[in-house]
Amino acid sequence: MASRQQVQSLTEEVICPICQDFFTDPVSLDCEHNFCCSCINQSWEKQEINSCPECRQEFPDRNLRGSQALANLAEIARTLNVNPQEKESNHHCEEHQEELKLFCETDKKLMCLVCRDSREHKSHNFIPVQEAVGIYKDRVKSSLDSLTEKKSAALEMEREQKQKISQIQEEYSSLQTHIKSEFTKMHQMLTEKEQSLLRDLREQEENILKAMEQNLCEIQKNLNSLQQKLSNLEKQLEQTDGVIFLKNWQFSAACNNVSCKLVKLLRKVFVLNF
Repeated sequence: MASRQQVQSLTEEVICPICQDFFTDPVSLDCEHNFCCSCINQSWEKQEINSCPECRQEFPDRNLRGSQALANLAEIARTLNVNPQEKESNHHCEEHQEELKLFCETDKKLMCLVCRDSREHKSHNFIPVQEAVGIYKDRVKSSLDSLTEKKSAALEMEREQKQKISQIQEEYSSLQTHIKSEFTKMHQMLTEKEQSLLRDLREQEENILKAMEQNLCEIQKNLNSLQQKLSNLEKQLEQTDGVIFLKNWQFSAACNNVSCKLVKLLRKVFVLNF
């Protein structure tokens, strides 16, 4: 009768690496790796380059060689009722090939009855596998509950932090809008004030210049009159006839009165300008 190791070895040789089941219509690649024919074709349909799923070697052509011997071995494995998904080595001691029935609490390892009776584990504490499963499942459940509570607390903290971040962003956005609005109002107010001051300045300038231009016209008019009278006086001085000179003297006195009035006018203009 075949041993467990032999059955396990046979099982490993007749399992497709892609579907993890017994070979169906097995084929070999040039790299000597084996696959179900349908599995390797489906795998290559999803790839741009044909390559081995095991070693990644690339093949320019799809050269698939059938293996009848491998197909026969797969059929033998099926007749032995071997479950390809089950790992026998996980249920039996690698050293003694006995079923793992005990759990060593000292070493935290699964062991068989032969391991328990060995000198190496003589003083260790053992409990049945099912009892150990119950104990450690309770511990795992306790840890799971604790982690679940911590996760819930962390999620709540995350939610609160996100809410605060959103609130701060909204507050700063509102404050930014308010600042922009206030400065827009200030700019408008300053612009209006600037325009008002410039308008008042222009009006004051126009009023002052208007008065000064009127005074200038008056001065120029009087200057023209004085120039005319000066010319007349110069002609009188040139007069050699004494009788004629005396007749014109009264006219000269009148000119002096006009000159006095002109001086007063000039003083008035000077005070107004300065």
